[in-house]
Amino acid sequence: MLTTKSFFDLAEFPHASLFSPEKPVWDALNTLKLYMDEHSYPENDTDLLPNGAPLLSTTVIYDDTTIDASDCNIVFGDTCKGKLTVERDGHQLEGASVIMAGAILIGKRIDIGKGVLVEGGALIKSPAIIGDCTEVRQGAYLRGYCLTGKRCVVGHTTEVKHSIFLNDAKAGHFAYLGDSILGQDANLGAGTKFANLKFLGGNVSIQTESGMVDTGRRKFGAILGDQAQTGCNSVTNPGTIIGKGGILMPNTTAPSGYHSPKTIIR
Repeated sequence: MLTTKSFFDLAEFPHASLFSPEKPVWDALNTLKLYMDEHSYPENDTDLLPNGAPLLSTTVIYDDTTIDASDCNIVFGDTCKGKLTVERDGHQLEGASVIMAGAILIGKRIDIGKGVLVEGGALIKSPAIIGDCTEVRQGAYLRGYCLTGKRCVVGHTTEVKHSIFLNDAKAGHFAYLGDSILGQDANLGAGTKFANLKFLGGNVSIQTESGMVDTGRRKFGAILGDQAQTGCNSVTNPGTIIGKGGILMPNTTAPSGYHSPKTIIR
């Protein structure tokens, strides 16, 4: 019931090996640090992508090289639909990514995929893996050990820490995710907050139909299965697990524990 395969379709997820289908769905949070520590990260040009300082000018990453965007024509189309385009000397740079002036990258272990847009004012701490055609919007704060699949959104003033986004997962506006997983095509309404630490301390336990299950994790936010959604200004208690297609209604606090697929939490 609480195994990974019950929540996610990993067939097209680039980092499917992070998950064990038969293990508890939160197991990937236990292995995320090791997985990302062992990942091979590109060497970025520190002149155009300074460590810990705002970019002075917009920079393009193409074919593992960095390019001053002043030499390029950029069309800021829909990033998640592959409509971000970069042209240089009359040639389109297929799969080029754009990091806008004012963005801040901290640390050397940052892997930015193809067709990615990082807007000015975003701050990314290493390690981070940003999947193809993902949009990191103005004011986003990635605090380390953040991994996204393809076509994801880390939105305006959204804070993410030690969390996983599967393909097409979106946290577009004013959200907080700590020690959490968003399934494929999951979507967070504006102002969603995933609490990840109990007031009284100790491990987070999950209430199931068969009784309480100790996750072994002191910090545990929420897990949303594929196509699950939250409404605006919703909150989850530590250890909230929502099955595929589940809905957390606006202005609602979800109790911790397992909520079966297509449940509507009011």
